[in-house]
Amino acid sequence: MKVADFKVFMAVFLFSCVFIFIPEAGEAFRNASIHHGFILSFFKFAILATFGECLALRMRTGSYNQPGFGILPRMFVWGILGVIIKTAFTVFYTGTPSVLVYLGFADKTADLFSGSMELKVLTVFCISAAMNMTFAPVMMTMHKITDMHITSNGGKLSAFLSHRIDFAQALRDIDWKVMWNVVFKKTIPFFWIPAHTITFLLPAEFQMLIAALLGMALGLILAAAGNLKQETPCLATT
Repeated sequence: MKVADFKVFMAVFLFSCVFIFIPEAGEAFRNASIHHGFILSFFKFAILATFGECLALRMRTGSYNQPGFGILPRMFVWGILGVIIKTAFTVFYTGTPSVLVYLGFADKTADLFSGSMELKVLTVFCISAAMNMTFAPVMMTMHKITDMHITSNGGKLSAFLSHRIDFAQALRDIDWKVMWNVVFKKTIPFFWIPAHTITFLLPAEFQMLIAALLGMALGLILAAAGNLKQETPCLATT
């Protein structure tokens, strides 16, 4: 184990111990997630999703960081995406059940989340499927564009202030074969829809934390699979 690996392990261990041995910390986190969900979502994704990218980089190159990688701008992007993802969770979590009622799966007075387990699972599956088949591809493409922008500007945080993103050129430069065959066609139906189905079964205050942790998990999955052409197309999702 390298010194850097030991430091990362100890940091994760100590952070986990705070919540394991200090119940007040867990309760404070829960309350903050309820009352300040958007702010917490920014920091959850900024820290956890970026950490997932660093882990993927470690598996590919043996280092958690390297010149041009740009940890700070990646944290900034993931933080913004965390707020957007929190918004999408809210929209689809409240809107999809209305569609199910309209389609006749339940009457207007039914609570789809407190009925039978079969109805609840069907509801959260439909929420996950609707979100990942509409919102997710757009969000993943946006993440890929910002990732390319960070790399092309040497990993500098100032790149977002001093250099305008050329979206037209970025869309042409994306490897759409990889995006379609790996990100859209495989990770969405086989990873994100099942994973978010489970996520939506959890209490609302923990959903964004799990979503950010899933971003870490997918980063490791892509890295372990060889990460086609050294690409890491959207480590976290929706």
